[in-house]
Amino acid sequence: MASETTPVLSKQVLLWLVVACQSVSVMACGGTYEYAIEEFCLGKFRLDMEELDQHHWCSWEDTVEPYGELTNCTYLIALKMDCFWPNRQVDEFFIRIHKHYFHDCSLSGRQLRDPPNRILGPFIVVPILVTLLMTALVVWRSKRSEGIV
Repeated sequence: MASETTPVLSKQVLLWLVVACQSVSVMACGGTYEYAIEEFCLGKFRLDMEELDQHHWCSWEDTVEPYGELTNCTYLIALKMDCFWPNRQVDEFFIRIHKHYFHDCSLSGRQLRDPPNRILGPFIVVPILVTLLMTALVVWRSKRSEGIV
């Protein structure tokens, strides 16, 4: 009986030890890690975004490089500080970045605008003409009473 409970007990102790080590590692990265990414990564990203016109913030082609550098910076700092990446602090950091810089962007990353009139015009005119033609056909057909069975 004692030999059966020993492996189960040792597995539980091992599990608790792993959980405790992970918790200590994650907690050690809290404030220091947040401060480091704010100071080192966010400062450069802000400068890069200020160089762009605010109308280009939603253009992925224009922001992919600064955004990639920001992502790499958070990863490298996590690596140097022996923190996990991605982690809760990184998620909250990027949520703040998105709320500030990308809150007006569409999901596709492109700025939405109306198509040119040469494309939009036929989509408006054709249904109107078809509706008028069908209405005229119904009225004309209803005035002709001959041949109706």
